[in-house]
Amino acid sequence: MKRKITLKQIAKELDVSISTVSKALSNSKEISEDTTQKIQAFAKLYNYRPNNIALSLKNRKTKTIGILIPEIVHHFFSTVIRGIERVANRRGYNVIVGLSNESFTKEIINMELLANGSIDGFILSISKETLLKQDYHHFNATINQGIPIVMFDRVVNEVDCDKVIVDDFKGAFNAVESLIDKNCKNIALITTMDYVSVGKLRTQGYLEALEEHKMVADSNLILKIDDSLDVENNLDVLEAEIAQFLKSNPNIDGIFAVNELYAVSAMKVAKKIGLQIPDDIQVIGFTDGVLSKHASPSLTTVSQHGQKIGEQAANLLIDRLEAEDAEIDQYFSSSSRKPSYIKMVIETEIIERESTK
Repeated sequence: MKRKITLKQIAKELDVSISTVSKALSNSKEISEDTTQKIQAFAKLYNYRPNNIALSLKNRKTKTIGILIPEIVHHFFSTVIRGIERVANRRGYNVIVGLSNESFTKEIINMELLANGSIDGFILSISKETLLKQDYHHFNATINQGIPIVMFDRVVNEVDCDKVIVDDFKGAFNAVESLIDKNCKNIALITTMDYVSVGKLRTQGYLEALEEHKMVADSNLILKIDDSLDVENNLDVLEAEIAQFLKSNPNIDGIFAVNELYAVSAMKVAKKIGLQIPDDIQVIGFTDGVLSKHASPSLTTVSQHGQKIGEQAANLLIDRLEAEDAEIDQYFSSSSRKPSYIKMVIETEIIERESTK
């Protein structure tokens, strides 16, 4: 990726005024054809694209952050938004929230709409369909336009940007280790398909915890839910799968679920088939949301600290946006001249409730 260059830097390199650069990029008749061609060629070389945000240094900032999330009803995402808003408002920024609904196409449409002069940068979590397609061109194109991105929760290595994540592997490891410490001998996993990065990492944490304690991982005790299904509107399908899973494995005495909905559904099904929680079966989920607190019995969960994730993501983005031109070099390696990005890891913690002993 070529470094984003500003009007001020183009002017400095070509020894002309910022006004001259701006007018040349707008094909103003006030600027000679020779100067216009030279400035436009230089801008093209460094991937500079004039737009509503960056036609001049004076009007470059909208003081608005775009937030793009996969779903609005999820408690985790709502806490992240709260954290972003808290920091943004304190630092003089507004936020606009866009929704991908787990759709690759809608994610692209939202980004193109907001990037056309509405926002200065994005904070986002990738949709499931994008992860499935493994097509991230729209993120890289946005960054190449000089609009920074901070990813959170669902992130990918293929996009170079700042990222804020929780330690999904360690959180899952600790949850399964907790079940082992509570004398569970046959611990099941309810997880997603492997293309969702967080589900994959939490699955790895489950497997590593079993191996660490010399317990054999039994593939029969792993239920992978097809999360392309809108489970919130098809809870009967989810519950039927879990019921069949539990009936086929009557020795299960512990369940680790990679999200809150799977965990609460597992408890509901377990009670329906006559199991007592936590006496017969203990359950731990991931994400400490409203369902966890109000389930019966209340659910032991791995807390992701969503508000803290939002606060850190907002600070990372605003710090980058507000860096003065003379200070931008702090983000670049002197040898490669490539951006140096930050990956911030937020530690999880287990919130003990009634679903475990």
